Amino acid sequence: MSAASGAPEISGRLSILAGKGQFPLLVAHAARKLGHDPFIFRIEGEADQDWSGFSSTQISIADLSGFSATARREGIGSVVLAGGIGRRPEITDLRPTWSSLFAFPTFLGVFASAGDDKLLRFAIKVLENEGVRVLAAQQVAPELLCNSGPLGRIKPGKADLKDIIAASSAALALGGLDVGQGAVSVGGRVVALEGLEGTDAMLERVAGLRTSQRLSLRNAGVLVKLCKPDQDERADLPSIGARTVIKAHAAGLAGIAVEAGRALVLERERVVAEADRLGLFVTGITPRQEKVSL
Repeated sequence: MSAASGAPEISGRLSILAGKGQFPLLVAHAARKLGHDPFIFRIEGEADQDWSGFSSTQISIADLSGFSATARREGIGSVVLAGGIGRRPEITDLRPTWSSLFAFPTFLGVFASAGDDKLLRFAIKVLENEGVRVLAAQQVAPELLCNSGPLGRIKPGKADLKDIIAASSAALALGGLDVGQGAVSVGGRVVALEGLEGTDAMLERVAGLRTSQRLSLRNAGVLVKLCKPDQDERADLPSIGARTVIKAHAAGLAGIAVEAGRALVLERERVVAEADRLGLFVTGITPRQEKVSL
């Protein structure tokens, strides 16, 4: 998708609901390149970047009433969800609008019991019920999408392909349970699955297994991150950054494989530079049941 193809789909003033990390900031700068002046909703306790160069306001994670009021005042017609969320909203955090309560009588129940993917899907419906269109980040910043094949000078070998296939099958099964998006395989055996703690913590667990000699030093291994089956691509696409590469190296892995066209590579130049420096591959794959296309 080109930047030009994303521009016509942006109606009204563009806004970004910003969580943790640099991802929201990268999207905001991409929006400016398209000629937009994005308004930033800084999620309280999550947004951690310097937003001084943008119009912004701080908002509680589940304050739909505050979001709706600000959206009307600022003429906002589109919103992008970007950045990590470390804390799941509690029912006591909810500030719904009357229209959301009437449109979604199961509002409270979904927030209390839904998995992450189901909750995000519901949140998108609720936001669009308030009159804004939810866009995918890649519509604004298509350059963040991973392409197919190796990104740097290092390519996966035959043993790595075996690990990619094993970890891909595990990641898809895990995603089907709405738990996580990543898995690590070492020597063709799945040794770690991503839980609610996230990718970094999973890689730290693998590093601990190396240190305690629970994992052989003869086999390196691979991290794979894939979209969940039937995932709404407007939120929570799998993503990696330079920190992921560094953590994968510390875990003794040979490389990282992510879903081509459906995963984000943040700060691509830094990712490639770190991977080349540390001797890891980073590659985009297309998972197809038991086969993987490189």
